[in-house]
Amino acid sequence: MRHAVGIDLGGTFMKGAVVSDDGAIIIKDEIATQAQRGAQDVLVRMQAFVRDLAQRAGLTVSDLAGVGIGIPGFIDDASGVAVEVVNMGWKDVSVRPQLIEHLKIPVFMDNDANVAALGEAWVGAGRGRASAFCVTLGTGVGGGIVLDGRVLRGANTMAGEIGHIVMEPGGAQCNCGNRGCLETISSATGVVRLAREAIAAGAQSALQGADFTAEDVFAQAARGDEAATQAVGHAIETLGRGLAVGANLLNPQVIVVGGGMSKAGDALFTPLAKAFSRYVLPRVAEAVVLVPAVLGNEAGVVGAAKLALYAD
Repeated sequence: MRHAVGIDLGGTFMKGAVVSDDGAIIIKDEIATQAQRGAQDVLVRMQAFVRDLAQRAGLTVSDLAGVGIGIPGFIDDASGVAVEVVNMGWKDVSVRPQLIEHLKIPVFMDNDANVAALGEAWVGAGRGRASAFCVTLGTGVGGGIVLDGRVLRGANTMAGEIGHIVMEPGGAQCNCGNRGCLETISSATGVVRLAREAIAAGAQSALQGADFTAEDVFAQAARGDEAATQAVGHAIETLGRGLAVGANLLNPQVIVVGGGMSKAGDALFTPLAKAFSRYVLPRVAEAVVLVPAVLGNEAGVVGAAKLALYAD
């Protein structure tokens, strides 16, 4: 049996796991990223983390098939450079060459949404299906496309960026520089923004203060709160339309929806399925199922490890 380490790099924590070639997690852990110390410090700590995980799994680093890393930003796969990681302040950081130099094993990397999609497609909600479109609803909206067990990266690793489809031209400012992107509406951040705007426009609401969350908005919507109901309805209807655009383009067998906002359960998925059905082509709808992700926080490390376990 072969093993690899998967790393899911985040701005606050990096998660890691030793994963076997059947997708089972042997051991997992997380450590503080400490991004404020700079990229070089993070990479040194990542090397130590890989060694520690391997040792705790009863392996040496040289026993590993390799290391896979999910990076929360734009990457250049050919050079192994993290081109831009906004939430960590990284620009043009040489990730793969440095790790290979010090670990002496193969290193692979991809966008964090892509590796999460790969994990769900491999041993999660998309298991057994040849084509999967995976969408993550968190602070933003991420997406990954998996075809026959491989991530579709596109010309420069930007495929699957459903969060930046413009749904409302001239709408809210997005971090990408455009306006009205799906991410500004149907993310957790978007739901909170919509609720605040509804309150400012005069909608009645029990939501108070400046620090309520998307979870709070969904909870109040379940109680019939006017502002919360408007915000949730707007976000879900727009997400259904965005998913239909993706489905019509890709014709996938499964759409997997994960991320923190997916924890709303039926309050999200029941109206989302209805909204999706209003916009998707009927023949496309016949072939696809819309399901919640099942791997949770483990999707990223599992998918990252698969990069190393089943590399070309």
